[in-house]
Amino acid sequence: MKKFFPIVDWLSSYQKNDLRGDLFAGLTVGIMLIPQGMAYAMIAGLPPVDGLYASIVPQIIYAILGTSRQISVAPVAMDSLLVAAGVSVLATEGTEAYIGFAILLAFFMGVFQFLLGVLKLGFITNLLAKPVISGFTSAAALIIGLNQLKHLLGVEIQRSNAVFEIVINAINQIGNIHWLTFLIGIVGILAIKGIKKIYPKIPGALIAVALGTIIVYLFQLNESNVKIVGSIPEGLPSVMLPDLSLGQFAKLTPLALTISIVAFMEAFSVAKALEAKKRNYKVIPNQELIALGAANFFGSFFQSFPVTGGFSRSAVNFQAGANTPLASVFSAILVAITLIFLTPLFYFLPNAILASIIIVAITGLFDFAYAKKLWKEDKLEFALLAITFFVTLHFSMVPGIVSGVIFSILILLYKAAYPHIAKLGKVSGTHEFRNIERFENLEVWQGILILRLDAPLSFINIQYFSEYIQSEIKKSKGEINKIILDASPISNLDATATQGLHDLLDLLNEMNVAFLICDVIGPVRDTLFRTHLIDKIKRENVFLNLEIAIDFVTNSSPQEHTNYALQSNYKAEKNK
Repeated sequence: MKKFFPIVDWLSSYQKNDLRGDLFAGLTVGIMLIPQGMAYAMIAGLPPVDGLYASIVPQIIYAILGTSRQISVAPVAMDSLLVAAGVSVLATEGTEAYIGFAILLAFFMGVFQFLLGVLKLGFITNLLAKPVISGFTSAAALIIGLNQLKHLLGVEIQRSNAVFEIVINAINQIGNIHWLTFLIGIVGILAIKGIKKIYPKIPGALIAVALGTIIVYLFQLNESNVKIVGSIPEGLPSVMLPDLSLGQFAKLTPLALTISIVAFMEAFSVAKALEAKKRNYKVIPNQELIALGAANFFGSFFQSFPVTGGFSRSAVNFQAGANTPLASVFSAILVAITLIFLTPLFYFLPNAILASIIIVAITGLFDFAYAKKLWKEDKLEFALLAITFFVTLHFSMVPGIVSGVIFSILILLYKAAYPHIAKLGKVSGTHEFRNIERFENLEVWQGILILRLDAPLSFINIQYFSEYIQSEIKKSKGEINKIILDASPISNLDATATQGLHDLLDLLNEMNVAFLICDVIGPVRDTLFRTHLIDKIKRENVFLNLEIAIDFVTNSSPQEHTNYALQSNYKAEKNK
């Protein structure tokens, strides 16, 4: 039950002290969701009320099935933009068909995500290395924060996922700043930060929302052009089946699959970032796919368009003190109650206060310490973080995280293509062999090259390995006549590597250089026999360990080799 329904796990250990944090966080995020959901629905080209519909059922479903304790699943800007881009080619914005396609998109998105989770394909998140997550998180936080400038400054700035566009547009609007709005936003930021510092247990964001609403109402600041939330449509969503009769599946399916993967990676990035800050639970990729899929699937029956884990909203949820997914249930309940009864209470809520909540929340998501650590310890990994960060800033979140994944793979391939190869010598008076470039006073033998390849031999590095050996022989000017390979780190030989070894052995034979191998693990020994490499290496040149191999080539006579060779007791017949 705990495996398939994570709610059983956290609910069974729920503490009374958790309730306050969950309640305050749920109310805070719920209040955020009212204007935010409406705004994201408009980005998607849908009626504002659809954003509220998408903020109820998906949150509850995720709370039951999700493994993240703080992530908030509802509409997000990125997915809303993708919905608008995809559905606009299928129907005209504002029509019933357009709305139907958006809901149908959530339906198929849910099916795809659920199937990916059931089939245990969550391993794709392993491509999200920590530097990628850190770079993406910091850049996305900056993008989201800068997108709040229009609410904070009270000016018209076009929404964008490219930082430079936002900054340029903001600079062009400096002369039009609405100073009263700006003052409200700054006071909101100072209030939230101050309350958090002086009284950490009091929800500063919730206090800021209440005070901002009261002040605007008492002084009628909306008449002085202070932007407020305004009227919110009433009524809960009706239950209805997605309109499968719309067709266009050939165009809708690829779009749904694309958004499924992008939304999952976005949500998982946020979930992992929050998990790293809490460290009292573990986010499980496959279960996250199932939870997000179920949230979208069942949400589509309640007129929801595609949803996922929101970056800014989840940050607010975390900062407000959410301890469990119960906070999301409170958020969903508040949105539902608001739709039915409370819409007038939020009429005077200033947008500048909501902007101040988001800005304060995202400041904690910049991980400067980790970037500094990577700069000192691993310049290549730092470069990966920097690339992800700057691509996200310049081209938006999706290209940023995709580029991070691509560069992660390239770095992995580079390291696999050029593995570490050590030239070994014996530590005097011991049975140990060490890298002659790292240790002094090691015992070496004239004409014998002892190598250790610290990687599997595969198609990507066999050429490098072969060229390395040839280069060493050339540098020795013909002195090397024996090569001993310590194969203990080699866990696998693929077909290309096998052929490469055949070619290398032929070349060494022409050069009158003997090739010996030791410490070969079982699967690799099987490959040697199965591919007939053993016939070229020769069984008497395969040894149990390096010390026996050295003893053989330095002290033994041909008549004694069977006392040392592995072939004397290896059951090769099973491979015939």
